[in-house]
Amino acid sequence: MINSFKNYLVEEEKTVYFTFGRMNPPTIGHEKLLNVLAQKSGKNPYRVYLSATTDKKKNPLTFNDKVKAARKMFPRHARQIMADKQVKNVMDVANKLYNEGNKRIVMVVGSDRIKEFEILLKKYNGKKARHGFYNFERIDVISAGARDPDATGIAGMSASKMRDAASNGDFTKFSQGLPRNVSNVDAKNLYNAVRKGMGLSEMKEYKNHVQLESVSEKREEFVEGLFQPGDKVVIKENDLVATVVHRGANYLIVETNGQQMRKWLDAVELLEKTTTPQDKDIKDRKGSQNANYFKGLKKSTKVARDAHFKKHAKMDDNNPAAYKKAPGDATAKTKPSKYTKSFKQMYGEAV
Repeated sequence: MINSFKNYLVEEEKTVYFTFGRMNPPTIGHEKLLNVLAQKSGKNPYRVYLSATTDKKKNPLTFNDKVKAARKMFPRHARQIMADKQVKNVMDVANKLYNEGNKRIVMVVGSDRIKEFEILLKKYNGKKARHGFYNFERIDVISAGARDPDATGIAGMSASKMRDAASNGDFTKFSQGLPRNVSNVDAKNLYNAVRKGMGLSEMKEYKNHVQLESVSEKREEFVEGLFQPGDKVVIKENDLVATVVHRGANYLIVETNGQQMRKWLDAVELLEKTTTPQDKDIKDRKGSQNANYFKGLKKSTKVARDAHFKKHAKMDDNNPAAYKKAPGDATAKTKPSKYTKSFKQMYGEAV
């Protein structure tokens, strides 16, 4: 019984918010969608409908497994996740919500699918079709936020990436697409459920897949002898020509116009690399063998000197051994510049 005209108006303006998707499997991206859905709905009710389609390629989880996983994964929204196998598409959702007495519906989806669902829902509004009949006063489709498939984290997470990880046996990557509240046991169970649905065997051993950063070609060349003391280099930022005076673990000390400075390997380029005279005794060894830097030394000392540079170039900057004198330097009489003194004091070396 209607108690007042005010209650009658509230009933007439009844609105429900919803979303519909495969979520096969559910991810942190879906968690963001449901949070936005709940926020946008305000005091209005909201519903989450999942597709019942099952296949090995794009829908490996069964409907029951998917609903169970989603409710456990997103406890805040568990009561709003519908376990209704009769819902096959978004028009079925609209028909069901209309039969419940709702006058307006608002669908929340990713920004890339707004136009698609808006056209589809409005096309059949007020028209009887295979899905039944619905006739809403108003239909809106709004965005849950932009998606970037190439991004990392939530913005780029998708069920397809999760399925790829499961297919490739990469549990670590798969688990990174799940909310933090998901236990390791539940993550493994979901991972194997996806693999099972794809026709793959269950995995019992889980290895961490760590993708190491690739070493640059210049770094590889440096280890092999690129940038020897005495080599001329060009500083990229200002095109100044400088001379290499020291090789660090992954940097150079270069000198130009009487000033020494530290430069990363990618900050300089070798000047006239092909015209640098090579020492005739060790020119066949890997890397650059600047003749000027081996001048006056015995062949055995030259070999030891070259080996020293290659060995110490691989050491960390904070390893004192990286700064030991090379064979042939013991009798050298050079006066360190004020810049060299400052550098050594900065890194705790004796001047």
